[in-house]
Amino acid sequence: MNALILAAGYATRLYPLTLTKAKPLLEVAGKPIIEWAVDNLLKISGLGTIYVVTNDKFAADFQNWANEYSSRHPQAKIKVINDGSRNDDDKLGAIGDINLVLTREDLIKDDLLIVAGDNLFRTSLSSFIQAARDSEATVAVYDVGDLEAMKKYGAVTVDEHGTITHFEEKPEKPKSTLAAVALYYYSRKILPLFTTYLAAGNNPDQPGRFLQWLYGRKPVSTFQIKGEWLDIGSKETLEKANELFAKG
Repeated sequence: MNALILAAGYATRLYPLTLTKAKPLLEVAGKPIIEWAVDNLLKISGLGTIYVVTNDKFAADFQNWANEYSSRHPQAKIKVINDGSRNDDDKLGAIGDINLVLTREDLIKDDLLIVAGDNLFRTSLSSFIQAARDSEATVAVYDVGDLEAMKKYGAVTVDEHGTITHFEEKPEKPKSTLAAVALYYYSRKILPLFTTYLAAGNNPDQPGRFLQWLYGRKPVSTFQIKGEWLDIGSKETLEKANELFAKG
């Protein structure tokens, strides 16, 4: 199994902080956001390569980070992929980036763990993978506990087995307080469907849109995250992350 970190966005909502630095390279509690994810990934038994897909603007910065990180963690196999985009107007979108890496690196023969480079959580990724391995597809979910707040997330409802029965990206009228987290396990059986999805002209942007398309075609399992989870989308959440994660 390989891992893919999505890090190709331009994070315009965080300007001017992200004008000259990619969001996943901003520091939280003394280390880059992306490093929290990679430290967690390295605890997964049998993990292959960690791919980091980014844009042309920040590719060199991610490569410098990867070189420095690998010097401290020789066991880490990290490969930075430049998607060629130069600004927010010509970006491929998260789903477009996933398909680019799958195709360019010929990854459809193995399972894949996908995580957004701007998400922070303490849940063990080894536990997530252990729960997900028997499924074709699994997404992490988090109980936000507030229907109004759910309007900015992907809202999920599940059956008694934890299988998704309804998914809607940023709903006007959320049906639950379970939010889909940008942490996905896709088996090799599912990966070719990214090309199918895009070939049909579907939205290539948020990764949740692929999930919304998929759950009606294939069973998608869920894994509930406990403890802290933060999607770093504003200066406020960045400050909150520093506060929470500095506590250890």
